[in-house]
Amino acid sequence: MAEDITVVKTSRQPEDLRRLLQAWIQETTGDQAATVGPVSSPDANGMSSESLFFDASWDGRAASLVARLAPSPDDVPAFMTYDLKRQYDLIELVGRRSSVPVPELLWLETDPTSLGVPFFIMHRVKGRVPSDLPPYSIDGWVRDLTPDARAQLVTNSLSVLAGVHSIDIADGSADFLEFDSSLGDTPLRRHFADQQLYYRWMCDGAGRSFPAIERAFAWIEANWPDEQPSAISWGDSRIGNIMYEPHGVAPVAVLDWEMAAIAPPALDVGWMCFMHRFFEYLLGLGGMDTLPDMLQPAQARETYGEMTGVDVGDLRFELAYSATRHAIIMSRLHARNVHFGTHEWPEEPDDAFLFKGLLAELTAD
Repeated sequence: MAEDITVVKTSRQPEDLRRLLQAWIQETTGDQAATVGPVSSPDANGMSSESLFFDASWDGRAASLVARLAPSPDDVPAFMTYDLKRQYDLIELVGRRSSVPVPELLWLETDPTSLGVPFFIMHRVKGRVPSDLPPYSIDGWVRDLTPDARAQLVTNSLSVLAGVHSIDIADGSADFLEFDSSLGDTPLRRHFADQQLYYRWMCDGAGRSFPAIERAFAWIEANWPDEQPSAISWGDSRIGNIMYEPHGVAPVAVLDWEMAAIAPPALDVGWMCFMHRFFEYLLGLGGMDTLPDMLQPAQARETYGEMTGVDVGDLRFELAYSATRHAIIMSRLHARNVHFGTHEWPEEPDDAFLFKGLLAELTAD
């Protein structure tokens, strides 16, 4: 099953990137003796952008660093737009205004001349991340935890959401995360309208439409919730985007802010629960033994409510909305795999995102 969700992210070569990064650091720091060691990329997580791990030395300093690169337009990027400065500014804001752990930022480069795309560089944090490939539910350190430790990991992960959502943005400091006001009268309406634009863009690139997603859109409209007050929404709020301490379950870095927006907090709680269920569903198709008791919506609702005093409800809408959004993303990633020659388009377009049965279940009347 894992090979079915493997995606090729880039056509760029590590040695070329090492050489270009070294030249950029030499120019940026003014130290012509600055060096960059071998460049590697994580292969167990991440689908939309590229992260590069490397050691560097400059001006008598040495550090382990991470470069976050915008995707190349030639590599069928996952999203319509990819604003690295927006991510950089948000990480800086979260680090300054909350106790949520984020990596220490070093440099932002918005000019694509050096690497072909914008990028930013931050210090690398030591820790461990729940794996996507193979999924953490069947193998790896999360699977090996005791039930009590896994429960604490979930509590700690929900506390990350509570911390992000508690950031005071009344002064307009996070207005750069807002969608255009023309998209709707409320943050959730604008969020949904943006997802519809994303879907149409994805269909244009794929050369086909996806009936299951369009049926899900209709369900979302018919089941629109009473909206909660909005906050900074992390967006891709899954445990696979949290780095935990090397030998424990305390978060040490929150990663991947590309899907952030202003939205009701329930969206983040629902996405965290859905992404676990997504892996459970795929693995269940193969009859694999997983972790079905982890990140259950009712428990997440209770735990998050105790932390914040906010009741996110039964998360039915948020789970369905998350499944719809993820179906669009996975269909776009299938198009990328077609581009790289690793997949073909199925006869039924909805088969491209593998979990159409789960989407149908979550959006059933």
